[in-house]
Amino acid sequence: MSKHGYEAGRLNLPFVGIATFGKKPYVEDWNQIDADVAILGAPFDFGCQFRSGARFGPRAVREASTLFSFGHAGAYDHEDDATYLGADVRIIDMGDADIIHTKTNESHANIEYGVKKALDAGAIPVTIGGDHSINIPCINAYAADCAEKGPIHVVQIDAHLDFVDERHGVTDGHGNPMRRAIEKDYVSGMTQLGIRNVSSTAKEGYDDARARGSDILSVRQVRKLGTEAILDRIPEGARYYVTIDIDAFCPSIAPGTGTPSHGGFQYYDVLEILQGLSKRGDVVGIDLVEVAPAYDPSESTQILAAQLLLNFIGFIFHNRK
Repeated sequence: MSKHGYEAGRLNLPFVGIATFGKKPYVEDWNQIDADVAILGAPFDFGCQFRSGARFGPRAVREASTLFSFGHAGAYDHEDDATYLGADVRIIDMGDADIIHTKTNESHANIEYGVKKALDAGAIPVTIGGDHSINIPCINAYAADCAEKGPIHVVQIDAHLDFVDERHGVTDGHGNPMRRAIEKDYVSGMTQLGIRNVSSTAKEGYDDARARGSDILSVRQVRKLGTEAILDRIPEGARYYVTIDIDAFCPSIAPGTGTPSHGGFQYYDVLEILQGLSKRGDVVGIDLVEVAPAYDPSESTQILAAQLLLNFIGFIFHNRK
């Protein structure tokens, strides 16, 4: 059994020390990554169409993640009778991609470079945004990886379809990422969960998404079908890239986002899908976006984001065993 951090002689409570993700080691030199998971911040929100502020998401989620960093020997879950995130799961924090204000292409290129460095090191990239446009460089980074290992199936958890092709010349905003993703020959398909209410994508976008191999389900449809039926609709044994927009959740529990949409998921709606996904295939990448902490003085939005990511990472490596 791995030892408790307390045995090192310091209590090291969550509010003490530097707020890296999960209080894990910071690796400044991206040529020296030796880990199973590499956390990358992408504090970019120039793609927003409404409320900005997600540039502060990575910092807020990192700080929130310290809540779960007590120095215990992993995280024991009595419901599963399993200990997650033991010392055998090596997580590092890469810091943030360099963002150049007003320059989308250059900023996206820097995010793509960071994701590639994590992949080159054999780590699962976990990118914290930022608005949802940061998914575009994240998916771009998988070209060489997929050429070697096979395609990815994108699982999107979101209130909005984000399948706009182009509006007024904009092709890389936060309404475009799923359209940009499905255009890649190494994206084999897409499952879009939580899509609801008045959307930023017109009917033609939905028709286009389905024609290109997307399975689109609302929150009510997901709940009616149930977790197992949802998982059965996702290709088994595939390589999954999971993109989570925090506005997939009901703003009653996640108000800190730029485009809140009522009628969203509750925590276990999503957690159980992610846990099932980790058993069904190989999760090879994650991004979590649109946490805008200024809109939530309670800080519950970023706590939700951090808790979700830590649990998901724990599930992935527990089920790989």
